[in-house]
Amino acid sequence: MSGYGDRETSDTTTSGNYSEEGKKFREFLNSLPRANRMKDVEDYVTTSTFRTFSNRWNFTPEQDEKLPAQVSQPNRLNLPVSYTMSDISVKDFMRDAADLACRAIAQDKLGHHDVAVYFYRESISLLNRTRSELHRLQQEADEQHASVINERILSIETRTQEYQKRINDLEIISKRKLEEEIENSKKSGDELELERAKFLVSQALEEDESGNDDEAVKLYTEAVQLCLEAVRCKLRFKRDGKIDANMARQIESLAKQALDRAEVIKGVRGASISGNSNNASQTPEFSRMQASSGIDDDEDGSVSSIDPKKALVVSGKGGYTEDEKRVLLSTSRVNGVDYLPFMQVDLQEKFAFQLPFSDRNGLLALSPKQQKNFARWARPSEIWSNPRMFERIDCFSIKQTIVSDCSVVASLSISALYEKRFGKKLITPIIYPQNKSGVPVYNPCGKYLVKLNVNGVWRKVIIDDLLPVGKHGELLCSYSNNKGELWVSLLEKAYLKVMGGYDFPGSNSNIDLHALTGWIPERVSINGKESHSEFNKEKTFQKMHSRLHKGDVLITVATGEMTTQEEERTGLVSTHAYAVLDIQERLGVRLFLLKNPWSHVRWKGNYSELDVVHWTDEMKREFKYDPNSASMFDNGVFWIDYDSLIHFYDVIYMSWNPSLFSYTTCVHRTWDAGCGPVKDVYNIGENPQYRLEVKSQSSSAIWCVLSRHITELEDFKNNREYITLLVYDTDGKRVYYPHDPPPIIDGVRINSPHYLCKIILPSAVHKRYTLVVSQYEKMKTIHYTLRAYSSCPFSLQEIKNPYNPCYQMTLKSALNGHTMLVELRGPKIYDVGFDIMCSNVVDVKAPGFFTKKSSGPFRPGFVILECENLPSGVYNIIRQHSSQIVKGHLF
Repeated sequence: MSGYGDRETSDTTTSGNYSEEGKKFREFLNSLPRANRMKDVEDYVTTSTFRTFSNRWNFTPEQDEKLPAQVSQPNRLNLPVSYTMSDISVKDFMRDAADLACRAIAQDKLGHHDVAVYFYRESISLLNRTRSELHRLQQEADEQHASVINERILSIETRTQEYQKRINDLEIISKRKLEEEIENSKKSGDELELERAKFLVSQALEEDESGNDDEAVKLYTEAVQLCLEAVRCKLRFKRDGKIDANMARQIESLAKQALDRAEVIKGVRGASISGNSNNASQTPEFSRMQASSGIDDDEDGSVSSIDPKKALVVSGKGGYTEDEKRVLLSTSRVNGVDYLPFMQVDLQEKFAFQLPFSDRNGLLALSPKQQKNFARWARPSEIWSNPRMFERIDCFSIKQTIVSDCSVVASLSISALYEKRFGKKLITPIIYPQNKSGVPVYNPCGKYLVKLNVNGVWRKVIIDDLLPVGKHGELLCSYSNNKGELWVSLLEKAYLKVMGGYDFPGSNSNIDLHALTGWIPERVSINGKESHSEFNKEKTFQKMHSRLHKGDVLITVATGEMTTQEEERTGLVSTHAYAVLDIQERLGVRLFLLKNPWSHVRWKGNYSELDVVHWTDEMKREFKYDPNSASMFDNGVFWIDYDSLIHFYDVIYMSWNPSLFSYTTCVHRTWDAGCGPVKDVYNIGENPQYRLEVKSQSSSAIWCVLSRHITELEDFKNNREYITLLVYDTDGKRVYYPHDPPPIIDGVRINSPHYLCKIILPSAVHKRYTLVVSQYEKMKTIHYTLRAYSSCPFSLQEIKNPYNPCYQMTLKSALNGHTMLVELRGPKIYDVGFDIMCSNVVDVKAPGFFTKKSSGPFRPGFVILECENLPSGVYNIIRQHSSQIVKGHLF
């Protein structure tokens, strides 16, 4: 063979014999009456075909020199999904098993061990299916033929054991090679100090140029200390012949320059340092703007790097109210860790340290599968000789391992493909530190900040670079096949830190992509069981096909529950997410290009690499696809037709680019469990309601996303809160009856953190709608964010309850000098407060007279107000309007 993957061979004799054997078998089979097929087929197979391959498979796993020098490529049979067990299945399985075994042996001989292992495993899978079918035939055969079949079964078991043993041997060889590579690539402690010194200097220069003198001096000083230590180390290396003196002089010069610059700053600017370093300390107000991860409109209508001048227009006030800030603060603590909103000042986060950074929150919890194979936590510099943040952004290099986060990896894959396909930044800008060009960089000091959209706003997540490593040096987290590339592992670690650790309960791509990109989540149920409308096959395809190629949407699909037999038959994985890489419609055929996050295990049905029926020469040319080449190695990428997709998959997850809209705003609120009835069967008058006013000059659309804040892993794992949005055409007035008038959009209550409601305006209109937040059962208090996107100007305002409870107290004495103490109590999880207003008093000149007095700032669960020297009269006690207040007894 001429090289890896080359299928040409000079062993034409064996190949020809096999082809003739197959032809003879089919002629023989067609000549048999149906009643005689079972017996005669088994006689033929066991005496001819299997024996032919048994002779060709004469291979001792422990001795590579016994591998055949050349291996022919027998003809393969297509195994469509609808294939059923029959008399011919034994012969077909054995023939394909032989085909795969030949490939395994050939790749084994060439030293392509990973490829060989794949083919050995596939051959074993088919041999096991052959054995199962032979067991069935054995039960139906007479005693004589049952004995012959049993011999064949034993022979298959022997062959299977040999292949499995060879797989084990090759895995050991591969792991040893990996361990050797890791050991050889490790850097010494002195080299790591040198890297950190260079990074300190680069960070000091950036702070210096930004005018942050205090921080610059500090970093210069730390850099000098590390540089001097590195110089001493390099001089030692020089004696060992490892590093030349020229490099040592460069580092010494770098230290001198850093020291000189620090002295200049101290001497020239002196006491003004502190005054000149306040640029980064000015924290802007929170904004209702869709905080971007680096996306916005470009001139061609696609998505590009963020340009503040082209940001979405915020409807209403830009700043948040005190109530909203309390909501965002209360949901900052997720799984016991605080994740504060990301603000401009966080761009000045310190990333350079003399010692490697370790996360103060500790190591992430490992999953049971990780614990079984875990050996140690390692930094990138201990795994690769040249770690870097990016080698190249490529969806095909991303690989999931034993962490059950397929949707996260699928989300990373389609985000990477988006950046590569459109040349626009989407997911990479959320990683810090970054260089002057805004490109994330490797930090030898080990600290990173990742910006994630969690619980209503973008929040900062601090992580270190410690990664879980297995007993044979393999990474136990998702990673990039590009050696030393870090971004995949770091983004996964940051996201899973928020989610409680690597022991991840699973998610979906709507949730993941919303956190990673801020794009608008839409869930489309294919089977229609969870949707208020039937699945529109044609409309959905046209929308996905058109929008995907414009860069307007990211798509994943997910399977439902499948039996082991269905998984084996189809090649699909139960309850598993797949990235949609491409959608094509050519020659009247609609195909989807999908990627399994595992980077192996592919679809076996129509238009798979096994399908020799549908992949005609014309189709191959049109799609530039060669099934034979694709079958040489399984990377988890496959074509599947649209009909098969909607048959075997349950859900389509689409995430839409916010730049499709021109206007946006949001509100953050709390809905108390005790407010209103438990169920919205008869009364929705006390549900949170909002007035949406739209002024459209032409056809337009308003999308509203209701997002429930989640702060505990158990809540995320077993989400029992079913939320939705109802839309009424009631001129923006409060609605009390759920079906009078009937809603124009009656949302289905789902237990997902995000619910999307689309309001389509076919023509120019000026209307006021009422949006009602609804739950299936109000069992617990929830915090939520309601964000609206619109292609036309609009306003979104909370509909206040005009009938706020008012308690009246009358002091009837003719004398002044009354004393009154008012207490308001409630569960401590709620912030409470009230106002007292003088309504009608006898003496306005009394020392204790006031028009209005407040209990002060909201307090958790308990607040009092003591008033002295009050004049006689009437006093109104009014509970303050706040979503934080629990309804109940006030005194």
